[in-house]
Amino acid sequence: MASGERVLVCGAAGFVGSHLCERLLQRGCEVLAVDNLISGDLQNLASMLDAPRFRFLRYDVCSPPPREAEGVSRIFNLACPASPAHYQRIPVQTVLASTLGVWQLLELARRSGARLLQASTSEVYGDALEHPQQESHWGHVNPVGPRACYDEGKRCAEAMLVAYAQQYGTDVCIARLFNTYGPRLRPGDGRVVSNFIVQALQGEPITLYGDGLQTRSFCYVDDTVRGLCALMESGWPGPVNLGNPSECHMVELAARVQALIGSASPLVLRPLPPDDPRRRRPDIRLARQRLGWWPEVGLDDGLALTVSYFRARLALPPEAPVTMSPGLGTAEGGAC
Repeated sequence: MASGERVLVCGAAGFVGSHLCERLLQRGCEVLAVDNLISGDLQNLASMLDAPRFRFLRYDVCSPPPREAEGVSRIFNLACPASPAHYQRIPVQTVLASTLGVWQLLELARRSGARLLQASTSEVYGDALEHPQQESHWGHVNPVGPRACYDEGKRCAEAMLVAYAQQYGTDVCIARLFNTYGPRLRPGDGRVVSNFIVQALQGEPITLYGDGLQTRSFCYVDDTVRGLCALMESGWPGPVNLGNPSECHMVELAARVQALIGSASPLVLRPLPPDDPRRRRPDIRLARQRLGWWPEVGLDDGLALTVSYFRARLALPPEAPVTMSPGLGTAEGGAC
């Protein structure tokens, strides 16, 4: 992205969205950050709210885009609850964000001639029938299960982008994000890295599900954001996997967290949730070939940075509301 380019970031107050906004500001972009503050945290943007090239608007992507968004040249859409604790609490809002919300942004991109990047997910593969997962895999997803609002919503979003590209020539691209972690994850949001770290820091039992031998692949947030920017600038539509190809068992992740913290928290096993994938690992050959991208931050280094963040966060008193400029909405609530 060129210095001075106008960029719209949807879901900007979320975990990944806020890191993306920082990266875009560092590149000299003018950033219009929007979020409905349902599942994120405006504190994530606190350091940027007074920046001269940054503006925040409280906005739901399911509504017609604000007039300030007209004329942007690039749109990053990360607007959707992404943690199980959120999307299982508000399944209707979750599926609407990935359908009606994506349609609103596609219409904006069509009018403005903007390039739209849709943040999709490894969940489109479901409990995958191939391993590791390549972009050509169609997935193995339960369309009526407890995760369907998120999984099938993202699959529908991908189909809508392809349809707009075919029918209208809209400039679109799709990034399938695998498990991402790092600072600004929220305590208690249901994601495994934040759960393990918070439980270990507080001396509570670390909760594993099933036998603890499920695998995931964890990508540090800075690497994920680099990949998003590389895809946006590539001119290539994807879809492309953005994730770390190093696979880790859940019991191994728990042991790494215990060692980093010096925790004696015991491990406890709970029943495996329905439709929980047994194995998850991206094939990133396309990302290497087309984007020149691969993860650079190792798991132990990334976990150490994340532990430091949570040590500081848990030591602080409850956060005061962030005060915004007049006319930009209220500060309560939490990102798409």
